[in-house]
Formats: sequence, C-alpha cells, structure tokens
Amino acid sequence: MINKKINIAVIGLGQVGNYLLNELNTKKKDIELKTGKKIEIVAISAKNKNKKRRFKINKSIFFKNPIDIIENKKINILFEVIGHSDGISKKIVETALKNKIHVITPNKALIAKHGDYLSKLAEKNKVNLEFEASVAGGIPILRTIKEGLATNKLIRVYGILNGTCNYILSEMEKTKDSFKSVLKKAQSLGYAEPENPKLDLNGYDAFAKIRILSSLAFNKKISKKNCLMEGIENLEYKDIEIASQLNFRIKLLGITELINGKLFERVHPSLVKKDSYIGNVNGVMNAVIVEGKPIGESVLQGEGAGPGATSSALMSDLLSILRGNIKYPFGIPDIKRKKSLSYNEKVSSNSLYLRLEVKDKPGVLSEITKLLANNKISIERVIQIPDHKKKSASIIIITHRALEYRSQNLINSLKRNKNIIKKPVQIRLF
Repeated sequence: MINKKINIAVIGLGQVGNYLLNELNTKKKDIELKTGKKIEIVAISAKNKNKKRRFKINKSIFFKNPIDIIENKKINILFEVIGHSDGISKKIVETALKNKIHVITPNKALIAKHGDYLSKLAEKNKVNLEFEASVAGGIPILRTIKEGLATNKLIRVYGILNGTCNYILSEMEKTKDSFKSVLKKAQSLGYAEPENPKLDLNGYDAFAKIRILSSLAFNKKISKKNCLMEGIENLEYKDIEIASQLNFRIKLLGITELINGKLFERVHPSLVKKDSYIGNVNGVMNAVIVEGKPIGESVLQGEGAGPGATSSALMSDLLSILRGNIKYPFGIPDIKRKKSLSYNEKVSSNSLYLRLEVKDKPGVLSEITKLLANNKISIERVIQIPDHKKKSASIIIITHRALEYRSQNLINSLKRNKNIIKKPVQIRLF
C-alpha cells in the first residue's frame, strides 16, 4: 500500500461498528506510529442515521446506501460490520473486493457460507479479506493458525467459542438463577442480542466458527455438510446442579478434528471435569485448544463477547493490512484448498448424561432401562429425584460409551414414551 493516507469506510454502526468507529477516531496517532500510515474515515453507513448510539457519529460522511460509497469515494479499506450471511453484507463485501478494496469483517456467518468464493475474489484482485474477529472475539486464533503454527500438522481444534453461552452457563451456576433470568441479564450487559439471541443459543454461532477453524487448520474448503449441532436452550439450573454433584461442569464446546483423514465437526453441550482447564473458563471468556505436531497442545484464552474484544481483533486486521501484508485469506492459495471428506458421525461414540422428567409411578424406570438395553447402551449410574407435590420424578442416567446412532435411536424412543412428560435432556461427556 503506497499511499500514506488511507481512506476507510465503516458499514454497520451497531454495538460493534459504533465501538470500532470510536477506536479508529481516537487511535489515529497510535496507528500512524505503528504503521507509518495516516488513516481517515471518509464514509460510514447504517440503517438509521439518527439512531441513538454510544458514541457520536459524523453525519456529514453518512451514506444511506453503502454501495454509493464504493462508487463515489476512493476507499482503500472497508469494514463490513452488518452481520448477515447474505443480502447487503455479501453484496458490499463482494463489490468492495471486485473494486480492489481491502475488506475486514467480524461476520462469521458470511465467511462460513461464502468464504471460499470471497477469498478467491480477494486473491484474484490482490487485496486482503481479513476476518480474525469472526472467531473467538479478541483471541488471535486465526492468525495463530495461519502464521504462528503454519508449519505444524494440526489434528484437532476445540474449545469454548461462544461467550454468550459460556456467560449464561457460568452465571446460572454462580447465582442459581433460571436460564430465562440469566439470559435477560446477558442481554442487558450487551453479551446477547437484545431482540433475537437464537443464533447464539442454538449453537449456530459456534458452528459457523468451527467451520472457519476447520478450513484454516486443515487447509480445506469450508465444509457444507450438515453436522451435529445442539445448543443450550433446553438446559435448566437442575442440570448444572446435578453435573456439579457429579464433579462436572456444562460447557458448550465446538470441536473439529481429522479422524483417518476425514473431517468431524460438531457443536454441543458437554460435561467436562471440574478440575480440567476448559472446565474453569468462565463468564464471557473463550478458550481455544489446538493440537498438532510438533507443537503438541496450544491454548489461547480471552474475551469472546462484546464490542471491545471484537474491535480489538478488527484493529489487529487493520494494522496487518497497513503494514503491507497481502495474504491468502485462508493461509494457502485457493487452488490448493481441497474439499474435505466427511467422517460418519453416526459411528462416533460418547458417554451420555440423560435427564428424564417422568410420571412418578411403578414400572417407569424399568421401561426406560429396557429402552437402553434394546439400543445396546449400558448404564454406569442412575439417580432418581422424586417431586411428590407434582407426582413426578427426575431420572438422571450416566451411560457408558455408546455409538451416536444408537444414542439418537434411544432419544427418539424416549420422546415417544407417554410416561416421559418433557423433552429428554442429553449432554455428552467430553
């Protein structure tokens, strides 16, 4: 980048975009000191020009239509902070890359869905597509994989990738409050979307991040296969309490690994030992563990939710570009990235925690144990907690390792049992 003065546009002025804009405005001298480049924010765009925001915006550089910015302003770097996987998010990034404008985005949904196409476009036009902030907030996990561990052969990446879910589970354990109550608190603190936090809670957010990590770690195209994805919406404080009594904690884990050269990706709640490293990562913190050769195991931990952590990663991408680092978005040329073979998740195996809310009457437990036997799943431990007032009981079962397809057949059978009065809760042991 020859020009000393760099023109920047910020598209999207929600919590993250507004915070980022303030960072850009207040840290110009620091950026110039570290890169030798002067930045100038010449255009901004959002849905609502007059919306009340944490930091004031310069309305004189506001564009209602972000595409007009590319057509009417000489932009060097564009931040896309809208957050959709398609629509205007995809259009603005695609248009910018075609016009040889560097793009920085925290948009994991966009990268997980269209990253292959957009990275190819960036390579063709010799500009950067940077997305460090799309995975694990302020933790530099993508740059670590692309650069710090570039010559290692990675075999597994896993961790806590959603700060919202981790905060909710940690806060439920700490306060003994209900899921609903803690979710409201997370929303008030800006850790969860105020209107629709579904994509955090159902596991989709973490799964989009796992797909990006898989592609980087294993030098593959982004997987399109429907894989195992479960969230935390059905968990109750009761599960956290029982897990604690069994010396476990519940964490939503994202896991990707190569098994015999085949890719196995999944996101689901997991029971982890209280004394394990991952079991002691609490609040909005994220943690990513990378396993490979010759490095062994590397651990990165940091804040994974909130505008501050996200903006930190966005600024890191900015400085990388300003220093003249034109890089392949996924670490290697697009032509070298091959499609991955998918591991058959049905033959994976896990021990299970099952919580069943049942009618409190004779014969119910024997019905349930018979269903387990029919599916060749053996029991390690059973706990019964009666509720005489409601004439019901909680039955908690810890199983020995069982094949995934047998576990799912069991869950389907349990759902059809008329003596089970609520949807069964299933948590895998990790």
